[in-house]
Amino acid sequence: MSTTTSEQLETTILLVTPENFGVTHRVAGPFLRLAAYLIDFAIRVLFLYAVLQIVMSIFVAIGLEGYGVGLFLVLLFFIDWFYGGFFEGFFNGQTPGKRICRLRVVTIDGGPISPLQAFLRNILRFIDSMPVYIWVIALDKFIPLCLYQVGLWAAMSNPRFQRLGDLVCGTMVIFEERHWLRPAMPKPDPLTIEVASSIPPNFEVSKSLARVLAYYVERRHKFSPMRLYEMAEPLATQLRAELELPESVGADRLLCALYYRAFISDSQEQTQRESLVIQT
Repeated sequence: MSTTTSEQLETTILLVTPENFGVTHRVAGPFLRLAAYLIDFAIRVLFLYAVLQIVMSIFVAIGLEGYGVGLFLVLLFFIDWFYGGFFEGFFNGQTPGKRICRLRVVTIDGGPISPLQAFLRNILRFIDSMPVYIWVIALDKFIPLCLYQVGLWAAMSNPRFQRLGDLVCGTMVIFEERHWLRPAMPKPDPLTIEVASSIPPNFEVSKSLARVLAYYVERRHKFSPMRLYEMAEPLATQLRAELELPESVGADRLLCALYYRAFISDSQEQTQRESLVIQT
């Protein structure tokens, strides 16, 4: 009973990378996203108000206030429909509001979204905002008000809190934990460096593997040796076979050696080569 309840309340999801390594993300619920939406809404309103004052003052001065209203309506259309898509598509899944609230739109496998996904999920926001008119008894008429009931019920019906736009585009919104800056592996021991030197020179670390190594090394100090073994051994088994390394090379040491090879050793060699080029 308690297990079922905890699973329902859990807001973190486990994503498995192509290297069979699990990475956890905390998905953002409707209320966190509401705060980001209200910040973005306030930014849009303030921007449009400032533009309206400037545009109308210019066009009224030259006696063409009708053209000023038309220009403002065109700008209002583009801001309303493409504000979110522009920022999320070209600023790595974040609008100003999401950046302030530490939210980010990613694909369902944890990768960056494409501009097409960003624009499409924001255009489909119109469906999520339904109903857009409600009946007010005191006024005895319908007034426009986006209630986002469709998006809310869609988000509450799946574990990733995806609204319809997210479901169609294969995206989700995650909350980025804030980490203090600290050296991930400040002083690799001689055995780790020795293992790194035994890795074949033609072995290239892929982008997804590099992300896994960075995630692992950054957080390895938080776990016990047994937990580190459980996390690293499945990936290390594959890498030992691929690199033709003996079983005596521990899983944790192998991942740290690969991290050293990918992020420290190669960058140092590159720096030395560049300095030699400059000197010559």
